[in-house]
Amino acid sequence: MSDTGPVLVVTNLDDPTTDLVIDELHDRGVPVVRFDSGDFPATLSFAATITGEGITGSLATPSRTADLWRVRSLYYRRPSGFTFPHLDEQTARFAVTQARYGLGGVMTSLPGCLYVNHPHRIGDAEFKPSGLAAAATAGFTLPPTLLTSDPDAARAFTKAYGPVIYKPLSAPLYRNADGVSCTVEVAQVTAEEIDDAVSGTAHLFQQRVDKVADARVTVIGDDVFTVRIDSDLLDWRTDYDRLTYTPVQPPPGLAAAMFRYLKHFGLVFGCFDFAIGRDGQWWFLECNPSGQWAWLEPETGLPMVAAMADLLERKTG
Repeated sequence: MSDTGPVLVVTNLDDPTTDLVIDELHDRGVPVVRFDSGDFPATLSFAATITGEGITGSLATPSRTADLWRVRSLYYRRPSGFTFPHLDEQTARFAVTQARYGLGGVMTSLPGCLYVNHPHRIGDAEFKPSGLAAAATAGFTLPPTLLTSDPDAARAFTKAYGPVIYKPLSAPLYRNADGVSCTVEVAQVTAEEIDDAVSGTAHLFQQRVDKVADARVTVIGDDVFTVRIDSDLLDWRTDYDRLTYTPVQPPPGLAAAMFRYLKHFGLVFGCFDFAIGRDGQWWFLECNPSGQWAWLEPETGLPMVAAMADLLERKTG
């Protein structure tokens, strides 16, 4: 790694958050090499050698070449994934696997590179049960939570802890009857609504917090940006036009708990969501290791883009 080496940015083509960070790095004179894993192998190539001191070699895009030994940091932001549409299904499956473990293995093993965040650590942290268990250990307060495929257990939990909400354990896009891309929303459920279909897969049920507001806390390196979000919505992400944002200070001890959580997973960045109860208690909901955050800067004036650029530049002092 070199203090003057490039920052690698691995993301999809349409990512406004990344665009802002790259513009900031360009203004600072920091070299950036941006690519999407979906660019490989059509417009992205690499050659890497394993040495006693680590991986050396190069990665090339149509406009940039990066010396793998000199990469100072890598910003990993939801790339599109490998695809080989020109190959038949079986050959494409083989090619995707080789690309993932070949190019993917090289990109996750760069010597001295700061990962924001490391793809393997992101994968670990995206398992919601793992995140909730780590949050409890870190010292957060969590609503009563049930993970189950048992309809009777779900009904019993709902009766004991109602009102209860259902949350997807992951949020992949799917198409509805009209062919429109959708995600499963957080929704309140009753025991009467729970049927035997629950046995078909895993589900997460959680006691609904009697909240007065939400909070999004974005940790970027050593910086903590805390924003209170006011609305009358169960899930504030369903209608951004109804939100009001206010920068606030986190309750005592919360920042320390967040750093314990991030250290547990080996992360340097995370977007934490909390529900603020009527009694003032902050209830941990989740931490997204690849969460969105840049839309909050124009709403609040918080210098979040600069903080991310500082982290990727590895700026000190």
